[in-house]
Amino acid sequence: MVQRLLARVPRLRFSVSYTTRPPRRGEKHGRDYFFVSRREFRRMIAARELLEWATVFGHLYGTSRRQLREAQEAGQDILLDIDVQGHRQVRRRLPEAVSIFVLPPSFQELDRRLRHRHSDSPEVIARRLNDARQEIRHWREYDYLVVNDRLSKAARALQAIVEAAGLRREVQRNRAKEIAETFGG
Repeated sequence: MVQRLLARVPRLRFSVSYTTRPPRRGEKHGRDYFFVSRREFRRMIAARELLEWATVFGHLYGTSRRQLREAQEAGQDILLDIDVQGHRQVRRRLPEAVSIFVLPPSFQELDRRLRHRHSDSPEVIARRLNDARQEIRHWREYDYLVVNDRLSKAARALQAIVEAAGLRREVQRNRAKEIAETFGG
C-alpha cells in the first residue's frame, strides 16, 4: 500500500525509520531502515533526535526529526509507518498530523498473510499476532480507518485521505491569503 501511495502522490515522502534490529534478507540500509546499534539509538534518544520511538518485538524503532524537518522545508508531506506507541508520541507532539489505522479484514486473514510471506519463524508470527490483538484496541485513537481487504481499494482510500488532508484550511492558509489579496482583501 505504501509503495502504491508514494507512486501516486508525488509530494509525499516516506520516512525511513531507524532500528536496532538486524536487516532481513534483501533489506538495504537507508532504503528500508537505517540499521544502528542500540548504543547509537540510545544516543539519538538522549540527543532528542527522534520525533518518536518505540520498542517493537524487542527492537527499537524511531523516526528522525531531521527527516520531518527536511520534508517540510521541501514542501513535502511525510508518511510514517509506525505502531500505536509511536502514534501516541506523534499525536502529542504534532496534534495536526493526520493518522490512519490500517486494519486487516479479520484476525484469521492476518494470520494467513503472515504465514504466506514465509519471512518469519512461527514464534515471530505468534508474537506479531499477539501484538496485533493489543494494537487493534487502539483504532479509536486515529483520524481515519482503512481496511486492507483488497490492496488496490485500500491504496485508493489512503490516497483519498492524503489528498483531502492537503486541502485542509490550515494547510491551504497561505495560498488562500495570496488569492484573497488578488481580490483586494
